[in-house]
Amino acid sequence: MAGIVTLKKGEGRTLKSGGFWVYDNEIASIMGSIADGDITEVRDFDGYFLGRGYYNSHSKIRIRILTRTREEEIDDAFFERRVRAAWNYRKQIIDTGSCRVIFSEADGLPGIVVDKFSNVLVAESETLGIDRHKDTILRLLKQVLSEDGIAIRGVYERSDAKVRELEGLERHKGFLGDPFETKVEITENDVKYLVDVEEGQKTGFFLDQKINRQQVQRLANGKKVLDCFTHTGSFALNAGLGGAAQVLGVDASDVAVAQAAENAALNGLQDRVRFQCADVFDLLPQLEEAGERYDLVILDPPAFTKSRASVKNAVKGYREINIRGMKLLRDGGFLATCSCSHFMDPELFAKTIREAARGAHKRLRQVYFGTQAPDHPILFGAEESYYLKFYIFQVCEEK
Repeated sequence: MAGIVTLKKGEGRTLKSGGFWVYDNEIASIMGSIADGDITEVRDFDGYFLGRGYYNSHSKIRIRILTRTREEEIDDAFFERRVRAAWNYRKQIIDTGSCRVIFSEADGLPGIVVDKFSNVLVAESETLGIDRHKDTILRLLKQVLSEDGIAIRGVYERSDAKVRELEGLERHKGFLGDPFETKVEITENDVKYLVDVEEGQKTGFFLDQKINRQQVQRLANGKKVLDCFTHTGSFALNAGLGGAAQVLGVDASDVAVAQAAENAALNGLQDRVRFQCADVFDLLPQLEEAGERYDLVILDPPAFTKSRASVKNAVKGYREINIRGMKLLRDGGFLATCSCSHFMDPELFAKTIREAARGAHKRLRQVYFGTQAPDHPILFGAEESYYLKFYIFQVCEEK
């Protein structure tokens, strides 16, 4: 272990309340020589031990904590305990055919995400410190999975997010080991998908909406459905499998729309579920003007804000699409709407939806509220782990 970092008096509030991060402006002094990526000890101003984690001078998040136990060494045995605990947790709470196996801070491994798609792993490393241990973590994960009879046939790295640049790292993606076919077939909620782990968004598929998609599937029978920001068609296909009379999925990416159409054919739903490449913000007013009305409208946009500085503009975006979505509903129809940005906190998102309802002259009856699926656990004290808010409302005319 290299060096000791001491915090300023009164600092470290996030860390002391259960968080994992030490910011650059919280540090009073550094004793010894610490290179970027090294494991360092963190002490309070009075010398009290607070934890041990990895250091990076390029990041505003100077230290990410790995352990709060003074005696615990950061070695292979440490990583095996964390990996085994993460897998044992998933086995208890969700279908593990495809799931998020490691979720960064929420699994005590800050900076790394690993998704399992059938017998393929996709890893995303976001920080310098965890990059040093990435190969160890993946080796141990494959070992733990093999004990349950799961033979992983390949690992693909999707460390190509822009956030790596904030750590002084290059963006990277590619095979970790022998190459394999990167379009992987999975089944979720009885819906089949082809997941493109090489070219798809993030790790190739958004596993976090699994439980929320089930709610849409149960609600869709006999309905005319509009699925906005459909990506590769997951909500649209759940609606189709749930017995929807007709479904239109819309996305601005022609690549995503082509993949969604392929997924519809894979499920034999191409006659009732179709897709269109269009900008949702442009299309919704056109549909309204044309007199189109739906029984169920789904709004699953990308994060409109990735920083606190842009929250105000994000509120405007969420308000606009929710007003438009509500106006396209028949009286008594259903709106499924969500935000996937942790900067759009639950209270602000709920307030924005209420404002949209007033703007559309609609009354809302809450049917369901959900968050990300439990394989993306929300860790109290680590606010960044809570990001997805998902509502279903029945929408009625104001009378």
